[in-house]
Amino acid sequence: MKVEELKYDEKGLIPAIVQDAATKEVLTLAYMNKESLEKSLQTGETWLYSRSRQELWHKGATSGNTQQIVEIKYDCDQDALVVCVKPNGPACHNGTTSCFVESLYQNKEAIESNDSDYQILTNLEKIIEERDIKRPEDTYTTYLFEKGVDKILKKVGEEAAEVIIAAKNRDAEELKWETSDLIYHLFVLLREQKLPFSEILKVLEARHEEKQGK
Repeated sequence: MKVEELKYDEKGLIPAIVQDAATKEVLTLAYMNKESLEKSLQTGETWLYSRSRQELWHKGATSGNTQQIVEIKYDCDQDALVVCVKPNGPACHNGTTSCFVESLYQNKEAIESNDSDYQILTNLEKIIEERDIKRPEDTYTTYLFEKGVDKILKKVGEEAAEVIIAAKNRDAEELKWETSDLIYHLFVLLREQKLPFSEILKVLEARHEEKQGK
């Protein structure tokens, strides 16, 4: 398939769904034309077309939140694209990982039954992100964000100490709960620092690949 063989609309545009290649989360829905798609293929980073400004834009050129392209797929009708990327920071101009934050409908039972062992970490990150943006009253997460980084760091230190004590006591049940508390507070800290969890996974992946090569 060649760029010019895709089916563009009357304005020369084709919808492009940008998706995190690792988590499979949909990051944004944007548009491309032939020129932006060609630039994306040439540079290996997402170039899109702004319908409001009527011009090309290199995602992350200003913010630094670029997206490294892993794969570009087209659908059976050849009139839509899925761009799988490794994001270098939030995809949305609001500072969220994805532009799709608000839910129109949720079937919680279906979500819970479909969760993988590690999907809960992605869910946790999204919930903390939403708490940071909306700051709902009477929630502990809002309280932490409003108190600031010093309070968050203090809680991380306290929970780390609790994990050490639980391990020292050989108390598996206590260790399970204290570790959960530590992970939660670490995710709050990552959000406060505007550091996506995916960046931590990239470091772990790089270390793994480095050791595999030795």
